[in-house]
Amino acid sequence: MHIPIQVSADSAEPMYYQIEVQLRALILNGYLEEGTLLPSIREFANDLSCSVITIRRVYQDLENEGMLRTKQGTGTFVAKVGTTAREQYRREAVDEAMKAAVRIGLSVHYTAEQLLEVFDEALKAVINEGDTAEGKGEH
Repeated sequence: MHIPIQVSADSAEPMYYQIEVQLRALILNGYLEEGTLLPSIREFANDLSCSVITIRRVYQDLENEGMLRTKQGTGTFVAKVGTTAREQYRREAVDEAMKAAVRIGLSVHYTAEQLLEVFDEALKAVINEGDTAEGKGEH
């Protein structure tokens, strides 16, 4: 199974972190469903051109978080992730992006009112473009 993860050697973030964040997102957003068999550590490392130690660390970290489970001799599978965890992830992702946008706006001396206006315009533009399947038709 091909897992759509992009890593950059030029990134300031360590490779294991880039992989872990993306794999966690794929699990929490439902792209990788419960019971999905992940590639072996060696196969995944080969696919991403990284060390088996890097993938082993990612799998161990996500297993410790309860997102993966490993069966000796069978492989590593996506564990059951509850609705609460998925909703928390979605909320945190949006919250982080919004805070980053607000920080940028404040750094260029926008007022709260100007930021709300920009947000409203951006939201309407994205909905009108149909960039988000969930956002279509919601106002």
